[in-house]
Amino acid sequence: MFTGLVEGCGRVHAVVVEDVGLRLDIVAPADLRREGCAVGESVALNGCCLTVVDNSGAVWAFQAGPETLSKTNLGGLKPGDLVNLERALPVSGRLGGHFVQGHVDGVGWIDEILVAGEWVTIWFRAPPALTLQMVPKGSIAVDGVSLTLVTVEPERFSVALIPHTLQVTTLGAKAVGAPVNLETDLLAKYVQKLWNGSTHAAS
Repeated sequence: MFTGLVEGCGRVHAVVVEDVGLRLDIVAPADLRREGCAVGESVALNGCCLTVVDNSGAVWAFQAGPETLSKTNLGGLKPGDLVNLERALPVSGRLGGHFVQGHVDGVGWIDEILVAGEWVTIWFRAPPALTLQMVPKGSIAVDGVSLTLVTVEPERFSVALIPHTLQVTTLGAKAVGAPVNLETDLLAKYVQKLWNGSTHAAS
């Protein structure tokens, strides 16, 4: 379980093809390296929960299989790219964002960027099946960043980013057309499941 509060940005060191999957070697930021992350621990990489398979100190290695690559933007990473990193929430930790599983529901892309001083509003295109699980003022994880929805339309949605979020995550460096991982709110999924169940039962 994660919160969507990114702990730092890592940089892709290498992308290695392994059979039908990929090994992603990520240079972790200095503060996370000091705190450490053991082999076997879970880390959200651009919002996708992956297991640390090797740790040389500076470089944390992850493996992504076909299912992960088909549902996320990780397959398009290349050396030098920045990625959002968040370690799993400890039992004693504070939930500052919202419940994020690290199970990406699909990929969207940046449709429009509106700048007003230091503030930025970003519109994202998304599959209609995902926007059905969104409501204004609800939560969405975009590349692992917990954000509050402003406007929701059938095929897109908007969020307002404060300067801090633009500085400490990868979202401030992304351009129109960039793909992003999307995870809708867990509670919205259960509500939709219950609603569909009751509708089918009534019919």
